[in-house]
Amino acid sequence: MDRWIGRVAIVTGASSGIGEAIVKKLVGHGMKVVGCARNEEILKKIASEINGKGAGEMFPFKCDVTNEENILEMFKYVKENLGALHLMVNNAGVAYDSPVSSGDSQKWKRTLETNVLGLSICTREAYQLMKDFGIDDGHFVNINSVAGHRIVDKPMYGASKHAVTALTEGLRRELREAKTHMRTTSISPGYVETPIFHKIYPDDPERIERLLANVKCLQSDDIADAVIYAVGAPAHVNINEIIIRPVEQIL
Repeated sequence: MDRWIGRVAIVTGASSGIGEAIVKKLVGHGMKVVGCARNEEILKKIASEINGKGAGEMFPFKCDVTNEENILEMFKYVKENLGALHLMVNNAGVAYDSPVSSGDSQKWKRTLETNVLGLSICTREAYQLMKDFGIDDGHFVNINSVAGHRIVDKPMYGASKHAVTALTEGLRRELREAKTHMRTTSISPGYVETPIFHKIYPDDPERIERLLANVKCLQSDDIADAVIYAVGAPAHVNINEIIIRPVEQIL
Protein backbone atom coordinates (compact mmCIF):
# COMPACT_ATOMS: atom_id res chain seq x y z
CA MET A 1 0.00 0.00 0.00
CA ASP A 2 3.02 2.32 0.12
CA ARG A 3 2.35 3.66 -3.36
CA TRP A 4 -1.07 4.89 -2.19
CA ILE A 5 0.32 7.13 0.55
CA GLY A 6 -0.82 10.72 -0.06
CA ARG A 7 -3.18 9.69 -2.84
CA VAL A 8 -6.87 10.61 -2.92
CA ALA A 9 -9.90 8.33 -2.54
CA ILE A 10 -13.66 8.79 -2.41
CA VAL A 11 -15.79 6.36 -0.40
CA THR A 12 -19.58 6.61 -0.62
CA GLY A 13 -21.85 5.46 2.20
CA ALA A 14 -19.06 6.27 4.65
CA SER A 15 -21.10 7.02 7.78
CA SER A 16 -21.45 3.46 9.07
CA GLY A 17 -20.78 -0.21 8.50
CA ILE A 18 -18.59 -1.24 5.58
CA GLY A 19 -18.07 2.31 4.31
CA GLU A 20 -16.84 3.56 7.67
CA ALA A 21 -14.47 0.60 7.98
CA ILE A 22 -13.06 1.21 4.49
CA VAL A 23 -12.44 4.89 5.23
CA LYS A 24 -10.57 4.04 8.43
CA LYS A 25 -8.40 1.44 6.69
CA LEU A 26 -7.50 3.77 3.81
CA VAL A 27 -6.71 6.67 6.13
CA GLY A 28 -4.62 4.29 8.21
CA HIS A 29 -2.59 3.56 5.08
CA GLY A 30 -1.87 7.26 4.55
CA MET A 31 -4.52 8.18 2.00
CA LYS A 32 -6.59 11.35 1.78
CA VAL A 33 -10.15 10.06 1.85
CA VAL A 34 -13.33 11.95 1.05
CA GLY A 35 -15.98 10.06 2.98
CA CYS A 36 -19.47 10.94 1.85
CA ALA A 37 -22.95 10.16 3.13
CA ARG A 38 -26.20 11.96 3.92
CA ASN A 39 -25.45 12.36 7.63
CA GLU A 40 -22.74 15.01 7.87
CA GLU A 41 -22.60 15.03 11.66
CA ILE A 42 -21.68 11.35 11.84
CA LEU A 43 -19.05 11.85 9.15
CA LYS A 44 -17.50 14.70 11.13
CA LYS A 45 -17.46 12.55 14.25
CA ILE A 46 -15.63 9.75 12.42
CA ALA A 47 -13.13 12.26 11.03
CA SER A 48 -12.46 13.67 14.50
CA GLU A 49 -11.69 10.16 15.75
CA ILE A 50 -9.16 9.23 13.07
CA ASN A 51 -7.55 12.45 11.82
CA GLY A 52 -4.23 13.54 13.29
CA LYS A 53 -3.08 10.01 14.07
CA GLY A 54 -0.94 9.48 10.97
CA ALA A 55 -0.23 10.65 7.45
CA GLY A 56 -3.77 9.96 6.22
CA GLU A 57 -6.80 12.22 6.57
CA MET A 58 -10.56 11.97 6.18
CA PHE A 59 -12.52 14.79 4.56
CA PRO A 60 -16.24 14.54 5.41
CA PHE A 61 -18.64 15.56 2.63
CA LYS A 62 -22.42 15.52 2.76
CA CYS A 63 -23.72 13.82 -0.36
CA ASP A 64 -26.83 11.84 -1.29
CA VAL A 65 -25.83 9.63 -4.23
CA THR A 66 -29.42 9.62 -5.50
CA ASN A 67 -28.99 13.35 -6.18
CA GLU A 68 -26.77 13.98 -9.22
CA GLU A 69 -26.24 17.61 -8.24
CA ASN A 70 -24.83 16.46 -4.89
CA ILE A 71 -22.43 14.11 -6.66
CA LEU A 72 -21.23 16.81 -9.04
CA GLU A 73 -20.65 19.17 -6.11
CA MET A 74 -18.56 16.51 -4.39
CA PHE A 75 -16.33 15.99 -7.39
CA LYS A 76 -15.95 19.73 -7.81
CA TYR A 77 -14.84 19.89 -4.16
CA VAL A 78 -12.26 17.16 -4.76
CA LYS A 79 -10.89 18.82 -7.88
CA GLU A 80 -10.62 22.26 -6.26
CA ASN A 81 -9.28 21.13 -2.88
CA LEU A 82 -7.43 17.85 -3.38
CA GLY A 83 -6.67 17.75 -7.08
CA ALA A 84 -6.40 14.36 -8.68
CA LEU A 85 -8.48 11.32 -7.72
CA HIS A 86 -6.88 7.88 -7.60
CA LEU A 87 -9.41 5.53 -5.98
CA MET A 88 -13.21 5.43 -6.22
CA VAL A 89 -15.01 3.13 -3.78
CA ASN A 90 -18.72 2.82 -4.56
CA ASN A 91 -20.05 1.46 -1.31
CA ALA A 92 -23.39 3.26 -0.78
CA GLY A 93 -26.28 0.85 -1.06
CA VAL A 94 -29.80 0.22 0.18
CA ALA A 95 -32.08 -2.80 0.46
CA TYR A 96 -35.77 -3.16 1.23
CA ASP A 97 -38.10 -6.07 1.87
CA SER A 98 -40.26 -5.06 -1.09
CA PRO A 99 -41.40 -7.92 -3.40
CA VAL A 100 -41.95 -7.49 -7.13
CA SER A 101 -45.50 -8.83 -6.83
CA SER A 102 -46.61 -6.43 -4.09
CA GLY A 103 -43.82 -3.98 -3.35
CA ASP A 104 -43.56 -0.21 -2.97
CA SER A 105 -42.46 1.44 -6.21
CA GLN A 106 -40.79 4.27 -4.29
CA LYS A 107 -38.58 1.73 -2.52
CA TRP A 108 -37.75 0.13 -5.86
CA LYS A 109 -36.85 3.54 -7.23
CA ARG A 110 -34.64 4.33 -4.25
CA THR A 111 -32.88 0.97 -4.65
CA LEU A 112 -32.07 1.52 -8.31
CA GLU A 113 -31.15 5.18 -7.88
CA THR A 114 -28.71 4.35 -5.07
CA ASN A 115 -27.28 0.99 -6.08
CA VAL A 116 -27.13 1.48 -9.86
CA LEU A 117 -27.46 5.08 -11.01
CA GLY A 118 -25.58 6.69 -8.12
CA LEU A 119 -22.76 4.20 -8.57
CA SER A 120 -22.69 4.86 -12.31
CA ILE A 121 -22.62 8.64 -11.98
CA CYS A 122 -19.82 8.46 -9.39
CA THR A 123 -17.88 6.13 -11.69
CA ARG A 124 -18.28 8.45 -14.66
CA GLU A 125 -17.19 11.52 -12.71
CA ALA A 126 -14.28 9.67 -11.11
CA TYR A 127 -13.01 8.51 -14.50
CA GLN A 128 -13.26 11.99 -15.98
CA LEU A 129 -11.41 13.50 -13.00
CA MET A 130 -8.67 10.89 -13.29
CA LYS A 131 -8.33 11.70 -16.98
CA ASP A 132 -8.18 15.45 -16.28
CA PHE A 133 -5.11 14.91 -14.10
CA GLY A 134 -3.48 12.26 -16.26
CA ILE A 135 -4.01 9.45 -13.74
CA ASP A 136 -3.47 6.21 -15.65
CA ASP A 137 -3.42 3.78 -12.71
CA GLY A 138 -6.65 4.66 -10.90
CA HIS A 139 -8.78 1.99 -9.28
CA PHE A 140 -12.56 1.52 -9.08
CA VAL A 141 -13.94 -0.70 -6.30
CA ASN A 142 -17.64 -1.55 -6.24
CA ILE A 143 -19.11 -3.10 -3.11
CA ASN A 144 -21.43 -5.64 -4.64
CA SER A 145 -23.15 -8.63 -2.97
CA VAL A 146 -23.56 -12.37 -3.37
CA ALA A 147 -27.04 -11.26 -4.48
CA GLY A 148 -25.31 -10.02 -7.63
CA HIS A 149 -24.49 -13.61 -8.56
CA ARG A 150 -27.64 -15.56 -7.66
CA ILE A 151 -31.39 -15.05 -7.29
CA VAL A 152 -32.40 -13.87 -3.83
CA ASP A 153 -35.60 -13.35 -1.85
CA LYS A 154 -35.38 -9.58 -2.49
CA PRO A 155 -35.51 -9.52 -6.28
CA MET A 156 -35.24 -5.74 -6.77
CA TYR A 157 -32.16 -5.62 -4.57
CA GLY A 158 -30.79 -8.65 -6.41
CA ALA A 159 -31.50 -6.99 -9.75
CA SER A 160 -29.58 -3.90 -8.65
CA LYS A 161 -26.60 -6.01 -7.60
CA HIS A 162 -26.66 -8.04 -10.81
CA ALA A 163 -26.41 -4.65 -12.50
CA VAL A 164 -23.33 -3.86 -10.41
CA THR A 165 -21.74 -7.11 -11.61
CA ALA A 166 -22.44 -6.15 -15.22
CA LEU A 167 -21.34 -2.53 -14.76
CA THR A 168 -18.05 -3.49 -13.15
CA GLU A 169 -17.16 -5.89 -15.94
CA GLY A 170 -18.36 -3.43 -18.56
CA LEU A 171 -16.12 -0.74 -17.07
CA ARG A 172 -13.16 -3.12 -17.04
CA ARG A 173 -13.58 -3.68 -20.77
CA GLU A 174 -13.99 0.04 -21.46
CA LEU A 175 -10.77 0.77 -19.57
CA ARG A 176 -8.95 -1.86 -21.62
CA GLU A 177 -10.30 -0.41 -24.86
CA ALA A 178 -9.12 3.03 -23.73
CA LYS A 179 -5.60 1.59 -23.25
CA THR A 180 -5.43 2.68 -19.61
CA HIS A 181 -3.86 0.80 -16.71
CA MET A 182 -6.83 1.54 -14.45
CA ARG A 183 -8.24 -1.39 -12.50
CA THR A 184 -11.70 -2.54 -11.43
CA THR A 185 -12.77 -4.73 -8.52
CA SER A 186 -16.18 -6.03 -7.49
CA ILE A 187 -16.36 -7.23 -3.89
CA SER A 188 -19.40 -9.36 -3.14
CA PRO A 189 -20.05 -10.11 0.55
CA GLY A 190 -22.56 -12.52 2.00
CA TYR A 191 -24.07 -11.72 5.38
CA VAL A 192 -22.26 -8.82 7.06
CA GLU A 193 -23.29 -7.64 10.51
CA THR A 194 -24.10 -4.00 9.74
CA PRO A 195 -27.01 -1.59 10.39
CA ILE A 196 -28.53 -2.53 7.01
CA PHE A 197 -30.51 -5.40 8.60
CA HIS A 198 -32.34 -2.91 10.80
CA LYS A 199 -33.20 -0.84 7.74
CA ILE A 200 -34.52 -3.85 5.83
CA TYR A 201 -36.63 -5.14 8.74
CA PRO A 202 -37.32 -2.07 10.88
CA ASP A 203 -40.44 -3.62 12.43
CA ASP A 204 -39.15 -7.16 12.90
CA PRO A 205 -36.20 -7.21 15.35
CA GLU A 206 -36.84 -10.87 16.13
CA ARG A 207 -36.13 -11.81 12.52
CA ILE A 208 -32.81 -9.97 12.71
CA GLU A 209 -31.92 -11.75 15.94
CA ARG A 210 -32.70 -15.15 14.40
CA LEU A 211 -30.59 -14.37 11.35
CA LEU A 212 -27.59 -13.21 13.36
CA ALA A 213 -27.93 -16.17 15.73
CA ASN A 214 -27.93 -18.76 12.93
CA VAL A 215 -24.81 -17.55 11.12
CA LYS A 216 -21.59 -16.04 12.44
CA CYS A 217 -21.66 -13.06 10.11
CA LEU A 218 -18.79 -11.25 8.48
CA GLN A 219 -17.72 -7.97 10.04
CA SER A 220 -17.26 -4.66 8.23
CA ASP A 221 -13.49 -4.91 8.75
CA ASP A 222 -13.47 -8.19 6.81
CA ILE A 223 -14.76 -6.37 3.74
CA ALA A 224 -12.45 -3.40 4.29
CA ASP A 225 -9.52 -5.84 4.42
CA ALA A 226 -10.61 -7.21 1.04
CA VAL A 227 -10.52 -3.67 -0.38
CA ILE A 228 -6.98 -3.22 0.92
CA TYR A 229 -6.01 -6.57 -0.59
CA ALA A 230 -7.35 -5.64 -4.04
CA VAL A 231 -6.01 -2.09 -4.04
CA GLY A 232 -2.66 -3.14 -2.60
CA ALA A 233 -1.97 -5.78 -5.26
CA PRO A 234 0.94 -5.03 -7.63
CA ALA A 235 0.04 -2.51 -10.32
CA HIS A 236 0.02 -5.19 -13.04
CA VAL A 237 -2.45 -7.37 -11.10
CA ASN A 238 -6.17 -6.71 -11.46
CA ILE A 239 -8.27 -8.57 -8.91
CA ASN A 240 -11.60 -8.34 -10.74
CA GLU A 241 -13.94 -10.21 -8.41
CA ILE A 242 -13.93 -11.24 -4.76
CA ILE A 243 -16.81 -13.21 -3.23
CA ILE A 244 -16.76 -13.46 0.57
CA ARG A 245 -19.18 -15.52 2.63
CA PRO A 246 -19.33 -16.46 6.28
CA VAL A 247 -18.25 -20.08 6.67
CA GLU A 248 -21.73 -21.01 7.91
CA GLN A 249 -23.67 -19.32 5.08
CA ILE A 250 -25.14 -21.80 2.60
CA LEU A 251 -26.30 -19.68 -0.37
